[in-house]
Amino acid sequence: MTVEQRKGLRASDGDRDRVLVRLHTAYAEGRLTETELDERIDLALAARTEADLDEVSSDLPAAAPAAVPAGGHGPAGRFQMAYKSTVRRTGRWRLPEKYTTVVYKGHSLLDLRAAELDGPVTTIRVLAYKSSVDVIVPPGVRVETGGMGVSADLHGVPGPDAPVVHIQGWAYKGAIEAKDRIRPA
Repeated sequence: MTVEQRKGLRASDGDRDRVLVRLHTAYAEGRLTETELDERIDLALAARTEADLDEVSSDLPAAAPAAVPAGGHGPAGRFQMAYKSTVRRTGRWRLPEKYTTVVYKGHSLLDLRAAELDGPVTTIRVLAYKSSVDVIVPPGVRVETGGMGVSADLHGVPGPDAPVVHIQGWAYKGAIEAKDRIRPA
């Protein structure tokens, strides 16, 4: 199939989702303004063909392909996205040293109480656009926060060798909150 034939193909929901991830990533990197993001999201959701989707993202860098280790299995997951919905990560799971969550007009819950941390320092990057993100950490973990719209409600003092969770976030008309209790006592 030629490039011209491919561009005439009807776009699938998966194709639109991939472009939405590229748009949100570009916004998080400062490549798009809020207004540009909103306009392009509307265009991506209305796109009927591959060519329509290409127009929306042609001036953005291509998404880097994920490296797959020799065993053939990719990482457990380094990215989470919610678009006008809710996503949750709870229970026992492996949290990589760098993790990103992007939420657009939705909610995200990252429950780290049973998570296995890959290293002594874990960085969680969060973009919450008109959204809320709750990060529940286990007692004894040192939490460092930075960015805009990021707050912490933590009790107790972690030990000197405690693992560190660094939450770097940006919330626009939303909130990012790290806490060690689901409800304050």
